[in-house]
Amino acid sequence: MVRLETERLLLRPQRVEDAAVLRELWTERDPRVPVHRRLDAQGRPTVADLAESIRSDPAPARTGLLTVERRDTGEVIGYCGLVASGRGASAEPELAFELLRRAWGNGYATEAAEAVIGWARSSSHQRLWATVWDWNAASRRVLARLGFTETDRRETVPGHGTTLWTTKAL
Repeated sequence: MVRLETERLLLRPQRVEDAAVLRELWTERDPRVPVHRRLDAQGRPTVADLAESIRSDPAPARTGLLTVERRDTGEVIGYCGLVASGRGASAEPELAFELLRRAWGNGYATEAAEAVIGWARSSSHQRLWATVWDWNAASRRVLARLGFTETDRRETVPGHGTTLWTTKAL
């Protein structure tokens, strides 16, 4: 079972009780995020929907999302991990992270992502990629600090912005 620790954070497999925090992340998303990543008119996904998703997902081995928890308080503040979404090159996972707004501005995203990059190296991945909206300046700064570089690949979604593709050799 994957468990990563940094000076301030614990990254661990998601638990059913994390569903409430994951739901809170859905409520905080920028309105420019496409509708399939925001709550729908019926308020879905619900905490129960997210709990079921966690229950049915196997524990991460070489890829997967990990819950980010503050070590000093035990507070769950988001997730970070490697996603095998199939959108990038074969066998190259995507770095993904999302933190609650109240956790922003403390360096937690960079710290969590550095631990995940170390996990990727130890899992023999050769390269990671990440996508980010052009308007998401904070996440773009995190990726730049981590050594990701923007590629020429872009995907514009009318009304939402342009997705920028970044990569990092390990």
